[in-house]
Amino acid sequence: MRTFTLEQIAQVTGGLLSKEKDVAITKIAPPALADETTLALALGEDEIANLSTTKAQAALVPLGVNIDGFTTIEVERPRLAMMKLITMFYEEPHVNSGIHPTAVVHPTAKIAENVSLGPNVVVAENAEIGEGTKILANCYIGNGAKIGTKCFFHAGVNIGDRVKVGNDVILHHGVSLGADGFSFVTENPNNIEQAKKDGEIKENDVNQVIFKIPSIGSVIIGNNVEIGANTAIDRGTIEDTIIGDNTKIDDLVMIGHNCRVGKGCMIVSQVGIAGSCVIGDRVVIAGQAGLADHLKIGNDSIIAAQAGVSKSFPEKSIVIGSPAMPRKEFIKQLKVMKDASELVAKFKKYEPLLKTFEEGHSEE
Repeated sequence: MRTFTLEQIAQVTGGLLSKEKDVAITKIAPPALADETTLALALGEDEIANLSTTKAQAALVPLGVNIDGFTTIEVERPRLAMMKLITMFYEEPHVNSGIHPTAVVHPTAKIAENVSLGPNVVVAENAEIGEGTKILANCYIGNGAKIGTKCFFHAGVNIGDRVKVGNDVILHHGVSLGADGFSFVTENPNNIEQAKKDGEIKENDVNQVIFKIPSIGSVIIGNNVEIGANTAIDRGTIEDTIIGDNTKIDDLVMIGHNCRVGKGCMIVSQVGIAGSCVIGDRVVIAGQAGLADHLKIGNDSIIAAQAGVSKSFPEKSIVIGSPAMPRKEFIKQLKVMKDASELVAKFKKYEPLLKTFEEGHSEE
């Protein structure tokens, strides 16, 4: 069990310690779940209120919160301090030392020093794995794939042929990098092409052979990228699909072939990005948003949750709705709808008078 002094925690979090008594901290928890050796995390109003009944003797609180008779560590940025605190207590999943006896490594693969390969890991022909990388059970590293240094792959990760992964990359359970893109063509124009060109579907009951377009590009993942469980990033058709340095991707995200995602982006769960999109740097795409193909989203933009993006937007855009539009325009439309509902209500109120007036004039 890890144990820390209040002084150690204050130093790591950069907080201001107001100590009433010495407490050896063995864990962290919300005030309602805390005991005597817990540092209570009271980062919001509800949690601060719960300190009056907590069993904890010390708490991490926002700057300016001081409770008489209670030990506190005040921090300017509570969420940042919480991250540092959790890192102190975090323990990585267990990894075996070296290469597990059940791992299968092709003779032409290059494995650097201090690499850990778990049970049933397969490393294919001409693959390369950098120093200090840890790969847990049942992962597959494809032909010619190159994995950087100090990466951590959780169980069940699949890396396709020729995929390149940078340094300090974390891939969670079930990540798929480098599957073929969803790319097909018919011999003659199909209903999708007609709809895009003419706005209508002219042909009925026309069966055509659908030809697969193979993907000969690959996927390139930058440095310090983290990708959540069961996320899939497809290889490019001809050019590579690229994810920039420091980008963080949540669980269950789909990024299509030929996409280019910039540096420092945040892509939240269940986002779908169709092929050949270009996403700028520091873009935030909130949960369940969907982007049509061949779009460009400028740097420092924010796409709100469940937005249906069907056109490109310039840098520093904040877009919302389906179809997605600039936030100011969306709010303006909401106001128009509200005004319209009030007009309808007024009309219904005076509708009997209008009918009486019309009936009187019709008799004349």
